[in-house]
Amino acid sequence: MSKHSLDGLGELQRAVMEVIWERGEASVHQVRDRLAREKTLAYTTILTTLQKLEKTGWLKHRPEGKSYVYFPTRSRDEAGAGSVKGFLKRVFDGDAVAMFQHLIREGDLTEEDLGDLRKMINEKKREMRK
Repeated sequence: MSKHSLDGLGELQRAVMEVIWERGEASVHQVRDRLAREKTLAYTTILTTLQKLEKTGWLKHRPEGKSYVYFPTRSRDEAGAGSVKGFLKRVFDGDAVAMFQHLIREGDLTEEDLGDLRKMINEKKREMRK
């Protein structure tokens, strides 16, 4: 998986990234405190995870006092886009139209959903004319 895709991250790495995206930036203690609501994790476990995420390009850090504050190098939307592109390539051989046809046929779409899709298509058409 691409390092730009969420698919390549493990469960703890994704959880850590969610905390960082939610907060904008965080120290090891802040990430650990947030994740402790669900599961007890050692400081060193969180530190190692943050360091691995930094090494693979997901995070950067800056010093603050005696500790580091970590911040994301890409937004949640950018990371999600990588996952969607990978999914599209794997499942639909890169054919976006085939994916949308499947979603429209098999999805539980409401009239409102269909109206939103029409608006998006019309906006895309206007963009293409420019």
